[in-house]
Amino acid sequence: MNNDHTHVQEFFGARAADWDARFPDDGPAYAAGVATLALRPGDTVLDAGCGTGRALPALREAVGPAGTVFGADLTQEMLDAAARAGRDRAGTLLLADVARLPMRSGALDAVFAAGLIAHLPQPAENLRELARVVRPGGQLALFHPIGRAALAARHGRQIAQDDLRAEPNLRPLLAESGWELVSYTDEDTRFLALAVRGR
Repeated sequence: MNNDHTHVQEFFGARAADWDARFPDDGPAYAAGVATLALRPGDTVLDAGCGTGRALPALREAVGPAGTVFGADLTQEMLDAAARAGRDRAGTLLLADVARLPMRSGALDAVFAAGLIAHLPQPAENLRELARVVRPGGQLALFHPIGRAALAARHGRQIAQDDLRAEPNLRPLLAESGWELVSYTDEDTRFLALAVRGR
C-alpha cells in the first residue's frame, strides 16, 4: 500500500468517529444527489469512497429490495462508523481500494462518489477502474454537498486553477478515463458532475 493510501487512511481514520456529527445537515443533499442518477428498481450501484455511508440509505431506496448496493471505502474506521449508524443494513460494506475493485467488469449500473475525486492518487487510472466495473451506458455521479467555492472557503483557501473538479479539467479527465460528462453543477449548495460510461 503506497503512502497516498496511508495518508488518506490516517486522515479519515482519525475523523471517522465524529464525521457525521460534524456535518449533520448533509442528508437531504445526499438524497438529492442520488436522485439525479435516476436509478431503477433492481439496479446495482456502488458508493465509491462511501465513508460513513451517508448515501447508502438513499441508494437502497432508489434500487429497492431487488437492487444491490455496495459501499466501498479504504478506511476501516469509516466502515465501522457506517455500521454503528445502521447503514450496513442498506448495503454491503467493503474494505476496498477504488483503484482495484473486487468486482467483475460491467457489474454495476452506476457509481456514486461523494468527495472522492480530490483523494484519488491517480485520477485518470482510478476513474478508468470505476469505468471498468460499470456497464456501457451506466452512470457516474461525482458529488459533494457544497460547491467548490464554499468548500475552499470552509478551509480558508482559494479555488486552485488545477482543481480536478473544475469543468475544463474534469471533462477531458473523464473522457480519457472512459466517461462522457453529461451535466455539471457547481453552486454553493451542491457540486455534481454526472457522466455516462462509453460504449
